[in-house]
Amino acid sequence: MSLENAVRVFAGIMIFLSVALTLWVHPSFYWFTLFIGANLIQSAFTGFCPAAMIFGKLGFK
Repeated sequence: MSLENAVRVFAGIMIFLSVALTLWVHPSFYWFTLFIGANLIQSAFTGFCPAAMIFGKLGFK
């Protein structure tokens, strides 16, 4: 799997997780969803993505 696809899968899993936490644990977990979205937007403009850095160190190319 490529690095870009790994980051996309990870972002999707995190969004599903945050929505589930919002529905079943506490409504304030919507802030987690907003944080994920903001991180995706800033990484599109700046090219800085912490998840991509971590996956790169794990060996994804």
